Amino acid sequence: MSTIGSFEGFQAVSLKQEGDDQPSETDHLSTEEEDPGKDRMPRQISRQSSVTESTLYPNPYHQPYISRKYFATRPGAIETATEDLKGHVAETSGETMQGFWLLTKIDHWNNEQERILLVTDKTLLICKYDFIMLSCVQLQRIPLSAVYRICLGNFTFPGMSLDKRQGEGLRIYWGSPEEQSLLSRWNPWSTEVPYATFTEHPMKYTSEKFLEICKLSGFMSKLVPAIQNAHKNSTGSGSRKKLMVLTEPILIETYTGLMSFIGNRNKLGYSLARGSIGF
Repeated sequence: MSTIGSFEGFQAVSLKQEGDDQPSETDHLSTEEEDPGKDRMPRQISRQSSVTESTLYPNPYHQPYISRKYFATRPGAIETATEDLKGHVAETSGETMQGFWLLTKIDHWNNEQERILLVTDKTLLICKYDFIMLSCVQLQRIPLSAVYRICLGNFTFPGMSLDKRQGEGLRIYWGSPEEQSLLSRWNPWSTEVPYATFTEHPMKYTSEKFLEICKLSGFMSKLVPAIQNAHKNSTGSGSRKKLMVLTEPILIETYTGLMSFIGNRNKLGYSLARGSIGF
């Protein structure tokens, strides 16, 4: 959760460029009230120390005015989401939640979508959470015993694609992409895609708390052992298959990318404050 510090204790600091001998207005007013016989050296030294102290602010993680646009960073939002989903998991399945992460899902049309991920003893849950109304809109359950491959690597696109994305991502497979129907492959709203792709949330550096829950490495460190344990305890058909963790490029098969260009530029996949609309 992002924290906004108090403004008490801040003092106005006069900034002067090196070699500038002209006194500022504040210097002129202060020297008029001083005794002319006093040495000015101590005042110059104290001003230098105040300039040094002022460099400790603002928050080193992120600009507050940017982070406050995301409702997920508002005070209490993440805590409310955690308690809601923890209670839902306990009531519906009785499983124990092992971890909670806030990541960005990238669908098969390269659209960014804000998602909460939970790992339990047997299930990976991908939740679309409305941080404005503080409610779960959609919940996808993936049995950990069905996950057979995880790929970690840089994003790549077809050679003729006009749609590009930089950075690193993570893809989780619980079904074969070759078995995906042509209709679901070219349907941007399809829910029958047998894999999910994630990258780090843009508010990762907002605070130490978000740095922890938005890291792909932290998610991987909990997900991989949970899948391996689920495979050992599974008694169904195909329970002897092993999990493959690969480092390879992640292909996003889009070409024109007009829809994702508009959506991602305007952050339509996030719970975001978009300003007032009126006349």
